[in-house]
Amino acid sequence: MAYTDDAVLSKLSALNETHESIATTAQWIMFHRRHATQTVNLWLGKLKDLPPPKRLNMIYLANEVTQQTKARQRDDFINAFGPVIAEATASAYKGANPDVQNKLRRVVDVWRDRSVFDKDTILSLYERMGELDKSRPTNNGGTFGGSGFNSSGPPVPSELAPLVTQYQAATRTATPMKTALTNAQTEYEKLSDPATTQTTALPLQAARLNGLLKNLSNAEGAVAESIRTRREMIRSLEKLLAENQNALQQEEAHMKLLSGRRTEIEQKKNQVEATILGGQVAKQEPGATGDRTSTEPEPPQFEALTPPHHSDADDEPMKVEQNGNHSAVVPQQTPIFPVVAPGIEMLSSVAANYQAVPVNGSSKKRKVAPSDDFPDLGNDGIDEDVQEMLRKESQSA
Repeated sequence: MAYTDDAVLSKLSALNETHESIATTAQWIMFHRRHATQTVNLWLGKLKDLPPPKRLNMIYLANEVTQQTKARQRDDFINAFGPVIAEATASAYKGANPDVQNKLRRVVDVWRDRSVFDKDTILSLYERMGELDKSRPTNNGGTFGGSGFNSSGPPVPSELAPLVTQYQAATRTATPMKTALTNAQTEYEKLSDPATTQTTALPLQAARLNGLLKNLSNAEGAVAESIRTRREMIRSLEKLLAENQNALQQEEAHMKLLSGRRTEIEQKKNQVEATILGGQVAKQEPGATGDRTSTEPEPPQFEALTPPHHSDADDEPMKVEQNGNHSAVVPQQTPIFPVVAPGIEMLSSVAANYQAVPVNGSSKKRKVAPSDDFPDLGNDGIDEDVQEMLRKESQSA
């Protein structure tokens, strides 16, 4: 079958998940390796048109072609697949079920372990799949950049959202730019070789020059796109940097103001504490009146309400004792009696000399025999004051 776009699309449409189908199609594609770039472009368009479950077969086909050509030390298809493999793998990864996504990851791991593509391409593959993993919708409905974020990761601040988007765009354009530059540089060196120019027919040379112009145009477009995305990212970074510099200046001014106020308040506190301590010292030293301020009033003077304390020995009479030839003055012990009115004392002593007479059932009275214990005082034995008091009580009764 001759090579045409329809023939390529027909082969791709007939592709299924069996190893025989993938190997046969890969052999036909590698046979037409001169059309590697055109075949890869048709392959990418067909992959995007297929439903998600059938896109895995297209990745398997690319894996077969790239590994076979690398084993034969041919870089035609590796250079052709390199600029678009990340985009194609992301298209197959997006919307696929977890089983298909795990199979795609295993293919990418094989490419990494066997160094099928360069490190930048492998890194771009993992970044694209990681972005799709983060953009899975979550139950809380949180979104960022049009897609929900996985709850396992921290949310990206809104101020950094444009930077994240621009950084991802710059990363996506970096790999195609490098591949386009490599292809353009390789073709340019081939056609610039004088030996190749002399041995090549003019019609074929014109066709190759036309192809080189396309490669150079593609490389120029890839570089221009990368420059545009990086300039946008740099403008966003400069804007964010200017905002943070202004915020830093304001915060430094606040810090300086707060530091000065704190120093001022500490000085005032020390002065107040020193004044308080000085006042306490002045109170503890009554004679030290020099420290008293002019505005502080003098303490009031109070007269003592209690007489000065003196011992009982001061009121005791003194007597002189003769001891041989020596004499000594000693205080005379004076008995202490309770202060009682004279009449009341007489009545108490009289009442104490009588005994109560018991009364039995009869009305007879017992006569108390006179004795020496109860002397007959008579009227002459009572003090005149007591007689006067008794007389007044009898009259009042």
